[in-house]
Amino acid sequence: MDDTGDVAGIFARESPYLGRHVQIGVASGRVVSVSFPDSPDDEAADDHDLLDRIFDYLGGVEDDFSDVAVALTVPTVHRRVLERVREIPYGEQINVETLARMTSGVDHTDEDDLNDVRTALDENPAPLLIPDHRVRDGPSAAPPSVEQKLRSLEEL
Repeated sequence: MDDTGDVAGIFARESPYLGRHVQIGVASGRVVSVSFPDSPDDEAADDHDLLDRIFDYLGGVEDDFSDVAVALTVPTVHRRVLERVREIPYGEQINVETLARMTSGVDHTDEDDLNDVRTALDENPAPLLIPDHRVRDGPSAAPPSVEQKLRSLEEL
């Protein structure tokens, strides 16, 4: 199931739990971005099925968002890393080394490869849908306060 539908645009809604907005960008039926601005883009609409799901998640409903199509226009190694991050189950954490072990073509003993993993996490275009908050010793593309709230929500 893909809740992005055929509607393209920017959608945002304020989250009291996060203390900021959740904003998604959608194009060609795929999510191209997830961000957490203090104020949404002026043209952002607030009605989207995926926002409904995200707000259910923020309210405590378990969801892994694995069925949501995310457009990853990132280098190949970053794509492989982020695809593995999507496989980390709700409520579980791993570390950067384990993520590197899970990722094809990445050597968990090579510092350059570990830096590639960290860079992929830091530049993640869709935090929450690609749950980088589940990698405990890696950076998150979400603001630190959002990352901590997501970890707290999942009891990590």
